[in-house]
Amino acid sequence: MKILITGGSGFMGSNMIRYLLRTYPEYEVLNFDKLTYAANPNNLIEADGNPRYQFMKGDIADEIAVEEAFANFNPDVVLNYAAETHVDRSILDPKAFLMTDVVGTYQLLEAVKRHGTGKLVQISTDEVFGSIETGAFTEKSPFEPNSPYSAAKAGGDHLCRAYWVTYQTPVVVTHSCNFYGPYQYPEKVIPLFITNLLEGKKVPLYGDGLNVREWIYTEDHCRAVDRILHDGKAGEIYNIGSGEETTNLDLTNKILELTGNNESMIDYVKDRAGHDRRYAIDHTKLSNELGWEPKTSFTEGLAATVKWYLDNKEWWVPLKSGEYEDYYQKQYVDR
Repeated sequence: MKILITGGSGFMGSNMIRYLLRTYPEYEVLNFDKLTYAANPNNLIEADGNPRYQFMKGDIADEIAVEEAFANFNPDVVLNYAAETHVDRSILDPKAFLMTDVVGTYQLLEAVKRHGTGKLVQISTDEVFGSIETGAFTEKSPFEPNSPYSAAKAGGDHLCRAYWVTYQTPVVVTHSCNFYGPYQYPEKVIPLFITNLLEGKKVPLYGDGLNVREWIYTEDHCRAVDRILHDGKAGEIYNIGSGEETTNLDLTNKILELTGNNESMIDYVKDRAGHDRRYAIDHTKLSNELGWEPKTSFTEGLAATVKWYLDNKEWWVPLKSGEYEDYYQKQYVDR
Protein backbone atom coordinates (compact mmCIF):
# COMPACT_ATOMS: atom_id res chain seq x y z
CA MET A 1 0.00 0.00 0.00
CA LYS A 2 1.15 3.53 -0.81
CA ILE A 3 0.14 6.11 1.79
CA LEU A 4 0.42 9.87 1.38
CA ILE A 5 0.60 11.59 4.76
CA THR A 6 0.19 15.35 4.89
CA GLY A 7 1.87 17.20 7.74
CA GLY A 8 4.07 14.19 8.38
CA SER A 9 6.93 16.13 9.98
CA GLY A 10 4.76 17.36 12.83
CA PHE A 11 3.95 15.64 16.10
CA MET A 12 1.12 13.28 15.13
CA GLY A 13 2.11 12.82 11.50
CA SER A 14 5.67 11.78 12.34
CA ASN A 15 4.46 9.37 15.01
CA MET A 16 2.14 7.80 12.43
CA ILE A 17 4.90 7.51 9.83
CA ARG A 18 7.18 5.72 12.29
CA TYR A 19 4.27 3.49 13.31
CA LEU A 20 3.44 2.53 9.71
CA LEU A 21 7.04 1.86 8.66
CA ARG A 22 7.52 -0.26 11.77
CA THR A 23 4.21 -2.15 11.57
CA TYR A 24 3.90 -2.76 7.82
CA PRO A 25 7.25 -3.66 6.17
CA GLU A 26 5.71 -3.59 2.69
CA TYR A 27 4.06 -0.16 2.88
CA GLU A 28 5.45 2.97 1.19
CA VAL A 29 4.96 6.44 2.66
CA LEU A 30 5.19 9.92 1.13
CA ASN A 31 5.46 12.72 3.68
CA PHE A 32 3.98 15.86 2.07
CA ASP A 33 4.70 18.76 4.43
CA LYS A 34 4.87 22.55 4.28
CA LEU A 35 7.42 22.55 7.14
CA THR A 36 5.88 25.30 9.24
CA TYR A 37 7.39 26.29 12.62
CA ALA A 38 5.84 23.27 14.39
CA ALA A 39 7.25 20.76 11.89
CA ASN A 40 10.65 19.26 12.58
CA PRO A 41 12.59 17.09 10.11
CA ASN A 42 14.48 15.68 13.11
CA ASN A 43 11.28 13.87 14.04
CA LEU A 44 11.98 11.43 11.22
CA ILE A 45 15.74 11.01 11.26
CA GLU A 46 15.30 7.25 11.66
CA ALA A 47 13.27 7.16 8.42
CA ASP A 48 15.95 8.88 6.35
CA GLY A 49 17.50 6.42 3.96
CA ASN A 50 14.54 4.03 4.21
CA PRO A 51 13.65 3.16 0.59
CA ARG A 52 9.98 3.01 1.59
CA TYR A 53 9.95 6.63 2.81
CA GLN A 54 9.91 9.80 0.70
CA PHE A 55 9.61 13.48 1.58
CA MET A 56 8.15 16.26 -0.56
CA LYS A 57 7.90 19.84 0.63
CA GLY A 58 4.55 21.35 -0.25
CA ASP A 59 1.47 23.18 0.97
CA ILE A 60 -1.87 21.34 0.85
CA ALA A 61 -3.53 24.65 -0.08
CA ASP A 62 -1.36 24.78 -3.22
CA GLU A 63 -3.26 23.03 -6.02
CA ILE A 64 -0.17 22.59 -8.22
CA ALA A 65 1.93 21.06 -5.45
CA VAL A 66 -0.88 18.72 -4.41
CA GLU A 67 -1.39 17.58 -7.99
CA GLU A 68 2.34 16.90 -8.37
CA ALA A 69 2.35 14.77 -5.21
CA PHE A 70 -0.64 12.71 -6.35
CA ALA A 71 0.58 12.33 -9.93
CA ASN A 72 4.10 11.25 -8.97
CA PHE A 73 3.32 9.05 -5.95
CA ASN A 74 -0.13 7.73 -6.95
CA PRO A 75 -1.25 6.99 -3.37
CA ASP A 76 -3.78 4.34 -2.43
CA VAL A 77 -4.75 6.24 0.72
CA VAL A 78 -4.28 9.77 2.11
CA LEU A 79 -4.02 10.61 5.81
CA ASN A 80 -4.56 14.34 6.34
CA TYR A 81 -2.61 15.38 9.44
CA ALA A 82 -1.73 18.80 8.01
CA ALA A 83 -3.38 21.53 10.07
CA GLU A 84 -2.87 24.73 11.93
CA THR A 85 -3.80 23.67 15.47
CA HIS A 86 -2.79 26.26 18.07
CA VAL A 87 -5.94 27.96 19.42
CA ASP A 88 -4.15 31.06 20.69
CA ARG A 89 -2.46 31.54 17.32
CA SER A 90 -5.83 31.19 15.57
CA ILE A 91 -7.16 34.08 17.65
CA LEU A 92 -4.26 36.23 16.45
CA ASP A 93 -4.16 35.05 12.81
CA PRO A 94 -7.34 33.25 11.65
CA LYS A 95 -6.44 33.43 7.93
CA ALA A 96 -3.60 30.90 8.18
CA PHE A 97 -6.04 28.41 9.75
CA LEU A 98 -8.67 28.92 7.07
CA MET A 99 -6.12 28.39 4.32
CA THR A 100 -4.74 25.12 5.67
CA ASP A 101 -7.75 23.61 7.43
CA VAL A 102 -10.43 24.59 4.88
CA VAL A 103 -8.78 25.38 1.53
CA GLY A 104 -6.16 22.68 2.06
CA THR A 105 -8.81 20.06 2.81
CA TYR A 106 -10.66 21.15 -0.34
CA GLN A 107 -7.53 20.67 -2.47
CA LEU A 108 -7.01 17.17 -1.07
CA LEU A 109 -10.65 16.21 -1.68
CA GLU A 110 -10.41 17.44 -5.26
CA ALA A 111 -7.21 15.47 -5.83
CA VAL A 112 -8.69 12.29 -4.34
CA LYS A 113 -11.75 12.69 -6.56
CA ARG A 114 -9.66 13.46 -9.64
CA HIS A 115 -7.22 10.56 -9.21
CA GLY A 116 -9.66 7.94 -7.92
CA THR A 117 -7.68 7.49 -4.71
CA GLY A 118 -9.04 4.73 -2.48
CA LYS A 119 -9.60 6.70 0.72
CA LEU A 120 -8.94 10.00 2.48
CA VAL A 121 -8.84 9.93 6.28
CA GLN A 122 -9.43 13.39 7.75
CA ILE A 123 -7.73 13.82 11.14
CA SER A 124 -9.90 16.25 13.08
CA THR A 125 -10.68 17.30 16.63
CA ASP A 126 -13.38 17.14 19.30
CA GLU A 127 -13.15 20.94 19.51
CA VAL A 128 -15.52 21.22 16.53
CA PHE A 129 -18.32 20.23 18.92
CA GLY A 130 -17.67 23.09 21.34
CA SER A 131 -17.96 22.63 25.09
CA ILE A 132 -20.10 20.06 26.92
CA GLU A 133 -21.10 20.18 30.60
CA THR A 134 -22.16 16.55 31.03
CA GLY A 135 -22.04 13.40 28.95
CA ALA A 136 -19.88 13.01 25.86
CA PHE A 137 -19.91 13.96 22.19
CA THR A 138 -21.01 11.29 19.72
CA GLU A 139 -20.51 11.17 15.98
CA LYS A 140 -23.96 12.77 15.61
CA SER A 141 -23.33 15.72 17.94
CA PRO A 142 -23.83 19.13 16.25
CA PHE A 143 -20.84 21.35 15.53
CA GLU A 144 -20.55 24.42 17.77
CA PRO A 145 -16.95 25.62 17.34
CA ASN A 146 -15.83 28.44 19.64
CA SER A 147 -12.47 29.51 18.19
CA PRO A 148 -11.15 30.29 14.71
CA TYR A 149 -9.15 27.05 14.93
CA SER A 150 -12.13 24.83 15.68
CA ALA A 151 -14.29 26.71 13.16
CA ALA A 152 -11.70 26.10 10.46
CA LYS A 153 -11.50 22.40 11.31
CA ALA A 154 -15.31 22.21 11.30
CA GLY A 155 -15.31 23.80 7.84
CA GLY A 156 -12.92 21.16 6.53
CA ASP A 157 -15.01 18.39 8.10
CA HIS A 158 -18.20 19.75 6.52
CA LEU A 159 -16.47 19.75 3.13
CA CYS A 160 -15.57 16.08 3.64
CA ARG A 161 -19.20 15.19 4.30
CA ALA A 162 -20.37 17.25 1.32
CA TYR A 163 -17.91 15.54 -1.03
CA TRP A 164 -19.07 12.11 0.13
CA VAL A 165 -22.76 12.97 -0.32
CA THR A 166 -22.33 14.87 -3.60
CA TYR A 167 -19.53 12.99 -5.35
CA GLN A 168 -19.12 9.79 -3.29
CA THR A 169 -15.51 10.80 -2.69
CA PRO A 170 -14.24 8.07 -0.32
CA VAL A 171 -13.52 10.11 2.81
CA VAL A 172 -13.61 9.15 6.49
CA VAL A 173 -13.60 11.80 9.24
CA THR A 174 -12.12 11.26 12.70
CA HIS A 175 -12.63 13.40 15.78
CA SER A 176 -10.11 12.86 18.54
CA CYS A 177 -9.68 13.98 22.10
CA ASN A 178 -6.38 15.63 23.09
CA PHE A 179 -3.31 13.59 22.22
CA TYR A 180 0.14 13.72 23.78
CA GLY A 181 3.48 11.93 23.75
CA PRO A 182 7.02 12.17 22.35
CA TYR A 183 7.93 14.78 19.70
CA GLN A 184 5.08 17.18 20.54
CA TYR A 185 6.07 20.78 19.85
CA PRO A 186 6.57 22.56 23.19
CA GLU A 187 3.86 25.18 22.79
CA LYS A 188 1.20 22.63 23.78
CA VAL A 189 0.36 22.31 27.44
CA ILE A 190 1.95 18.95 28.34
CA PRO A 191 5.35 19.45 26.63
CA LEU A 192 5.39 23.13 27.59
CA PHE A 193 4.84 22.37 31.26
CA ILE A 194 7.32 19.49 31.28
CA THR A 195 10.08 21.46 29.56
CA ASN A 196 9.46 24.59 31.63
CA LEU A 197 9.86 22.59 34.83
CA LEU A 198 12.96 20.83 33.53
CA GLU A 199 14.39 24.33 32.93
CA GLY A 200 13.39 25.48 36.43
CA LYS A 201 10.65 27.78 35.12
CA LYS A 202 7.08 28.16 36.32
CA VAL A 203 4.11 26.87 34.34
CA PRO A 204 1.32 29.26 33.21
CA LEU A 205 -2.10 27.84 34.14
CA TYR A 206 -5.18 29.47 32.62
CA GLY A 207 -7.95 30.72 34.92
CA ASP A 208 -8.91 28.43 37.81
CA GLY A 209 -7.41 25.37 36.10
CA LEU A 210 -10.70 23.46 36.26
CA ASN A 211 -11.22 23.11 32.50
CA VAL A 212 -11.60 19.40 31.74
CA ARG A 213 -9.90 17.55 28.90
CA GLU A 214 -9.74 13.93 27.76
CA TRP A 215 -6.28 12.63 26.78
CA ILE A 216 -5.01 9.86 24.51
CA TYR A 217 -1.42 8.66 24.12
CA THR A 218 0.02 9.01 20.63
CA GLU A 219 0.59 5.26 20.12
CA ASP A 220 -3.07 4.56 20.87
CA HIS A 221 -4.12 7.26 18.42
CA CYS A 222 -1.89 5.71 15.74
CA ARG A 223 -3.52 2.34 16.35
CA ALA A 224 -6.97 3.90 16.03
CA VAL A 225 -6.10 5.56 12.71
CA ASP A 226 -4.62 2.23 11.59
CA ARG A 227 -7.98 0.51 12.12
CA ILE A 228 -9.84 3.34 10.37
CA LEU A 229 -7.33 3.37 7.51
CA HIS A 230 -7.87 -0.31 6.81
CA ASP A 231 -11.46 -0.99 7.84
CA GLY A 232 -13.23 2.36 8.24
CA LYS A 233 -16.14 2.81 5.85
CA ALA A 234 -16.23 5.70 3.41
CA GLY A 235 -18.69 8.39 4.43
CA GLU A 236 -18.46 7.44 8.11
CA ILE A 237 -17.29 9.44 11.13
CA TYR A 238 -15.35 7.85 14.00
CA ASN A 239 -14.61 9.40 17.38
CA ILE A 240 -11.25 8.55 18.95
CA GLY A 241 -11.19 8.79 22.73
CA SER A 242 -9.73 7.24 25.85
CA GLY A 243 -12.40 7.83 28.48
CA GLU A 244 -9.76 9.40 30.74
CA GLU A 245 -10.68 12.95 31.75
CA THR A 246 -8.73 15.30 33.99
CA THR A 247 -8.82 18.96 34.92
CA ASN A 248 -5.94 21.12 33.79
CA LEU A 249 -5.09 21.64 37.46
CA ASP A 250 -4.90 17.90 38.12
CA LEU A 251 -2.81 17.50 34.97
CA THR A 252 -0.45 20.21 36.21
CA ASN A 253 -0.11 18.56 39.61
CA LYS A 254 0.71 15.22 37.99
CA ILE A 255 3.46 16.83 35.91
CA LEU A 256 4.76 18.67 38.99
CA GLU A 257 5.00 15.36 40.86
CA LEU A 258 6.70 13.54 37.97
CA THR A 259 9.32 16.29 37.67
CA GLY A 260 9.93 16.62 41.42
CA ASN A 261 8.23 20.01 41.83
CA ASN A 262 5.34 21.44 43.86
CA GLU A 263 2.49 23.94 43.47
CA SER A 264 4.79 26.91 44.01
CA MET A 265 5.79 26.45 40.37
CA ILE A 266 2.27 27.29 39.12
CA ASP A 267 1.71 30.76 37.69
CA TYR A 268 -2.03 31.40 37.42
CA VAL A 269 -2.69 33.60 34.39
CA LYS A 270 -5.75 35.29 32.90
CA ASP A 271 -8.04 32.84 31.15
CA ARG A 272 -7.96 32.58 27.37
CA ALA A 273 -10.78 34.15 25.33
CA GLY A 274 -13.43 31.58 24.36
CA HIS A 275 -11.84 28.87 26.51
CA ASP A 276 -14.07 25.76 26.33
CA ARG A 277 -14.84 24.38 29.78
CA ARG A 278 -15.02 20.66 29.06
CA TYR A 279 -14.52 18.18 26.23
CA ALA A 280 -15.45 14.50 26.39
CA ILE A 281 -15.87 12.11 23.48
CA ASP A 282 -17.69 8.79 23.09
CA HIS A 283 -15.64 6.27 21.09
CA THR A 284 -18.17 3.41 21.36
CA LYS A 285 -18.66 3.26 17.59
CA LEU A 286 -14.94 2.78 16.93
CA SER A 287 -14.76 0.06 19.57
CA ASN A 288 -17.89 -1.81 18.49
CA GLU A 289 -17.45 -1.60 14.72
CA LEU A 290 -13.66 -1.75 14.31
CA GLY A 291 -12.58 -3.49 17.53
CA TRP A 292 -10.28 -0.75 18.80
CA GLU A 293 -9.60 0.11 22.44
CA PRO A 294 -6.90 2.32 24.01
CA LYS A 295 -4.11 0.41 25.74
CA THR A 296 -2.07 3.09 27.52
CA SER A 297 -3.42 4.61 30.73
CA PHE A 298 -2.97 8.34 31.25
CA THR A 299 -0.74 7.69 34.25
CA GLU A 300 1.51 5.37 32.24
CA GLY A 301 1.58 7.57 29.14
CA LEU A 302 2.29 10.78 31.03
CA ALA A 303 5.19 9.19 32.89
CA ALA A 304 6.63 7.91 29.59
CA THR A 305 6.23 11.36 28.05
CA VAL A 306 8.04 13.11 30.90
CA LYS A 307 10.86 10.59 30.61
CA TRP A 308 11.12 11.18 26.85
CA TYR A 309 11.53 14.95 27.26
CA LEU A 310 14.01 14.39 30.07
CA ASP A 311 16.06 12.05 27.87
CA ASN A 312 15.82 14.15 24.69
CA LYS A 313 16.76 17.69 25.67
CA GLU A 314 18.76 18.05 22.46
CA TRP A 315 15.44 17.84 20.57
CA TRP A 316 13.44 20.48 22.44
CA VAL A 317 15.97 22.93 23.91
CA PRO A 318 16.74 24.54 20.51
CA LEU A 319 13.01 24.95 19.86
CA LYS A 320 12.57 27.01 23.03
CA SER A 321 15.71 29.12 22.75
CA GLY A 322 14.71 31.25 19.76
CA GLU A 323 12.02 33.73 18.83
CA TYR A 324 9.21 31.95 20.67
CA GLU A 325 10.79 32.08 24.14
CA ASP A 326 8.71 35.03 25.38
CA TYR A 327 5.61 33.57 23.75
CA TYR A 328 5.99 30.29 25.62
CA GLN A 329 6.19 31.99 28.98
CA LYS A 330 3.12 34.16 28.47
CA GLN A 331 0.58 31.72 27.11
CA TYR A 332 -0.10 28.15 26.11
CA VAL A 333 -2.90 26.13 24.63
CA ASP A 334 -4.38 22.94 26.02
CA ARG A 335 -4.37 21.07 22.72
